[in-house]
Amino acid sequence: MSEVAISFRNVSKAFAGRRTVVAIGDLSFDVRTGEYVCIVGRTGCGKSTTIGLLLGLEKPSGGNVSVFGCDPFRQFDALRGKIGCVFQSDRLLPWRSAIDNIRVPIEIIGLDERRLQQKPTQWLDRLGLRAFENAYPHELSGGMRQRVALARALVSDPKILLADEAFGHLDEVTGDELRRDFHRLAKESGKTVLHVTHSIDEAITLSDRILVFGRPGHVAADIAIPRVRDSRLREEIFRHIENSERDAAGAVAA
Repeated sequence: MSEVAISFRNVSKAFAGRRTVVAIGDLSFDVRTGEYVCIVGRTGCGKSTTIGLLLGLEKPSGGNVSVFGCDPFRQFDALRGKIGCVFQSDRLLPWRSAIDNIRVPIEIIGLDERRLQQKPTQWLDRLGLRAFENAYPHELSGGMRQRVALARALVSDPKILLADEAFGHLDEVTGDELRRDFHRLAKESGKTVLHVTHSIDEAITLSDRILVFGRPGHVAADIAIPRVRDSRLREEIFRHIENSERDAAGAVAA
């Protein structure tokens, strides 16, 4: 049995303002090393808040978040370089070339580029962008910019990859290509992946498990995805997820 990479135990998160908003109610789940886990759920069920808690950007109101035994909020420095992120927006620095954008994490962490298993130029090669090494973000298409963002997430050889709606904004063909490349690279290198997506079809295609979130943030269903996925099985899984989302929404309304 592989070790637990990510653990949430009875986690809650509320945001205070003119009125208190509970983003996460009682959230518990584990992700084991090497697993590819997708999170799906309707708007407002705490998916992005979960990512913020994992990155140590938010402190939980209650419960415990653990990444390889470390508290991301209190032990932020201990996890530097161990988590790579790909977001919906590529978040590239417009004044830096593609290759220099990829170098950002290793500069921040202070890694010696010569000692990396895969150099920035090698990641460009693997993602089909070697000819665009010196191109600036405004010279690249949306899909190409997202490939640079993916290379940037991988270059420091993190143990965990987080993807937050990373492919949904791309056109269908480009999105499919990037999903396949992301999944292949993650599996080849044994990464642990937590992938937030609004697409049930994407989740079924990519994941080993799917966590269906309900409001306020909790796991309404935890569904293992078989490796063999014929059309009939996909349809059964799809209906199971849709029913879980609907039941969770109905419980809140009641």
